[in-house]
Amino acid sequence: MARYRLEAGPTPLHHQVYLDLSAALNEGEWQVGDRLPPERELARRYGCSLIPVRRALDELAREGRVERIRGRGTFVLHSRLEVDLGTSQSFADLMHMHGMDPATRLVKSGIETPGEMVAAALALAAGAQVVYLERLRIANGEPLILEQVYLPADPFAGLLDHDLERNSLYSLLGEHYGARIVRAHEVIEPVRLRAHEARLLDQPVERPAMLVEGTAFGPGDEPIEFTRSYVRGDRARLSFELSIARPPGSSLGRDM
Repeated sequence: MARYRLEAGPTPLHHQVYLDLSAALNEGEWQVGDRLPPERELARRYGCSLIPVRRALDELAREGRVERIRGRGTFVLHSRLEVDLGTSQSFADLMHMHGMDPATRLVKSGIETPGEMVAAALALAAGAQVVYLERLRIANGEPLILEQVYLPADPFAGLLDHDLERNSLYSLLGEHYGARIVRAHEVIEPVRLRAHEARLLDQPVERPAMLVEGTAFGPGDEPIEFTRSYVRGDRARLSFELSIARPPGSSLGRDM
């Protein structure tokens, strides 16, 4: 017997199936890691053909609610956390807002000679060194973000003597070095995790993730920090808000 009776009308059948499956997931009918019933069983559940069921499952997969694995079935994923790139909130504050317990693990730290890309981003002279920090950001015991941070070594001497797992890095930079970050330029691109990042994020090698590369600047527009952050695509989604000022009647370049 169908759990939900599909109705003929303006709402397509596949969207009705999608809405009901989404509600069932929200209500906890299936838990994270559970396998959903096979497509034919779902079709009997809704009294429809396989096509609406498959389209509904595809939509849930695009949203990251489920994962469809050929030959195995459809599995429930964790709901994804929204990470706001435009906020000044710390990682800990953001996790607390989501009702999660945050933690940071320092994977590696030291003084290094940077590669050309990092040296250029930080406007370093030849031979200058950087403080390198690799930190794993954790939510409820699960790795979420891997940060690789580069800072000019000369202005931040002694930084490695501080507790970099329990203290906010930006707070340390401000309180101990008088460094204040006022803006950042960031680039986001999809990547596939290499062995090192995959191991730390507890993911299979080649699993898709999001890479956020950014340079943070001080009040005099001097570069203070260059960061690479690998964000698990199955557990988080990135957001930001644009404030656009334009004269009345003008149009944006993106308007088509």
